[in-house]
Amino acid sequence: MGYLLDTDIISAVLRPRPDLRVVRSLATVPPSDQFTSAITLGELVFGAIRKGRDDLLERIEQVVEVVSVLPFDESAAHTFGRLKAQLEQDGTPLAEPDLRIAAIALSAELTLVTGNERHFARVPGLVIENWLA
Repeated sequence: MGYLLDTDIISAVLRPRPDLRVVRSLATVPPSDQFTSAITLGELVFGAIRKGRDDLLERIEQVVEVVSVLPFDESAAHTFGRLKAQLEQDGTPLAEPDLRIAAIALSAELTLVTGNERHFARVPGLVIENWLA
């Protein structure tokens, strides 16, 4: 089983004092089953640059040497379009970055690991785990 790690999960590992719940959970998952998205990588890099934190940029690069970064590809784009239409029709739209992350998880058949269960719970068929709970 593979896992797509959301921004808040990777951020929890990058902190000066990493969240032990997340570290312990990651230790049980082979590196070949650990993924993140290009969307999450972009959010992390933006945050580090905005804070002027070169040391954080270096730690982000160390993480992506271990955790595979999945692109927003053609399959994810099709999933995204269907989800966006459905959620808007249902009156429960989701912020575009989150929707793109969900689409990548669904198209790659991965469990999304996030602390943001409330938002992602709207996405039909998305399997979610919260390692911060």
